Amino acid sequence: DGQGNFGSVDGDSPAAMRYTECRLSKMGEHIMDDLDKETVDMTNNFDDTLQEPTVMPTKIPNLLVNGGNGIAVGMATNMPTHNLGEVIDGCCAYIDNPDIDTDGLMQYIPAPDFPTGATIYGIQGVKDAYETGRGRIVVRATAEIESGENHDKIVITEIPYGVNKEQLVMAIADLAKEGRVDGIANVNDESGRQGMRIVVDVKRDANANVLLNKLFKLTALQSSFSVNCIALVNGRPRLLSLKECVKY
Repeated sequence: DGQGNFGSVDGDSPAAMRYTECRLSKMGEHIMDDLDKETVDMTNNFDDTLQEPTVMPTKIPNLLVNGGNGIAVGMATNMPTHNLGEVIDGCCAYIDNPDIDTDGLMQYIPAPDFPTGATIYGIQGVKDAYETGRGRIVVRATAEIESGENHDKIVITEIPYGVNKEQLVMAIADLAKEGRVDGIANVNDESGRQGMRIVVDVKRDANANVLLNKLFKLTALQSSFSVNCIALVNGRPRLLSLKECVKY
């Protein structure tokens, strides 16, 4: 449970850490269980004033559930997030059958589960990532067409993970201003506490389905997530398949 400004899907920068604080959720407690029982190695922090754990003694398969990204000298990692229940089922399947292959694991962990929703488009990129540790996953926004008496509306309720909502709205507006896409009467961001809602008003003489397909092609409504599954195994960076992520 966070208190303070942690940034937003509109690209707002988070506040400095002195202005933010967190209260552990029940899930967070499971990540830190038994930390005081010498279950993991400790090391000095950045200024040698405190001790911190080298890894967390988590009961949750956090590597796959939380994902992660980062960059270091000569290498980078970009791991997608996954559904907790699916990953636990996959771990149980591996325990029952250590010889299970990628196709078998995908019966339990079919694909990543991104926090902003949207739809994974095609399965081959997912399979490549799960088999080799590298792949390109295409993600499409969730949108529906609402018919009205005067004109139709394209209502977008979920966008691909990592896409800046404010920049997306501006990109759609720019396409209309520059005349690159015909049929857009107006675009508004009506998002609020009830969730995300981007509304594209369609001109009377335009086809909403054709317009939506053009927006998928020309904007970040359809984006790709490049998987590069590198993690430390016994202190050494390794490119990991799905099975290896579950194993380690």
